[in-house]
Amino acid sequence: MSAIAPPTPVSSPAHFVRVEAAALQRLADRLEGEMKPALDSALALLSQTAASGHRVALTGIGKSGIVARKIAATMNSTGTAACFLHPVEALHGDLGMLTRGDLVLALSYSGESEELLRLLPVFARLGMPIISFTGAPASTLATAALVNLDVSVPEEACALNLAPTASTTTMLALGDALALELSRQSGFQPDDFADLHPGGPLGRRLARVRDLMHSGDALPHVLASTPMPEVIYEMSRKKLGMTTVLKPTPKSAQKTGQPPGFTLAGIISDGDLRRLLERVGPHALDRTAGDIMNRTPQTIAPGAFASAALVQMEEKKITSLVVVNQGLVEGVIHLHDLWQLTPR
Repeated sequence: MSAIAPPTPVSSPAHFVRVEAAALQRLADRLEGEMKPALDSALALLSQTAASGHRVALTGIGKSGIVARKIAATMNSTGTAACFLHPVEALHGDLGMLTRGDLVLALSYSGESEELLRLLPVFARLGMPIISFTGAPASTLATAALVNLDVSVPEEACALNLAPTASTTTMLALGDALALELSRQSGFQPDDFADLHPGGPLGRRLARVRDLMHSGDALPHVLASTPMPEVIYEMSRKKLGMTTVLKPTPKSAQKTGQPPGFTLAGIISDGDLRRLLERVGPHALDRTAGDIMNRTPQTIAPGAFASAALVQMEEKKITSLVVVNQGLVEGVIHLHDLWQLTPR
């Protein structure tokens, strides 16, 4: 007799994911259809709040509260000022974080969370408009809101259809969508994102060249007339495997408004030294920096992202870039300074 195959489980990790994915697809379809008027109204309210300098206060209890915290974090990191208001703590003093003109984004799938409903008279007294995420458009919260966004789902991923799963995923996706659309409408740029993310691996990827470059006494530099023994000494002392070759700003240029400083004549790398020794042997030490320098080095602006410097070095197969600002040399950035930016 052949073995009887075990029955295919009705519920499995893959099934749970598909239930949540189906809920997201349904939400996306509805946002382009029946929910579009409410979505447009919500975005208009949020945009007006942000433009007036006020904040979006997100609130919710339980799993909805956790989602509200995350949406607030996404808004803050993409240019929309937001905060999380815990409903229970709000009843004991945290309402002081709100001001007239702020907007409330309240999350409750049932729309009947007692802790939120107790705050409704306060929001009304402060003249704070409410946008709600609920799965029950006829609920108390939904009807009290100026705009309700329906996040109802046909089923939860939970096998018992009880634990908030597909519904909280839908709330989170809708909150992220609102945050990202507000960011797009406001013209939020990579520079703005960098200013809000100075720490951690992301902050390092968004660091500016000026923050990582070698400048001042750490900048390897010689003049075109510098003899090769001094060039080698400078390269060894600064330990970047290269040196810049500089020339003073001409007085004629200074008369036209350019500040005094040094412009870039060229660079000399370890490779340039090796090639010189291969060509002329011991007589290499008779040369000057100007004799062997590369007159067309790669440069980058101090305000460029460090990640852009890394890309440029990888494309050109080089290990350093000279940092130039308005024609004047400000520093050098080396590949070693950027290794921490490479994803691992």
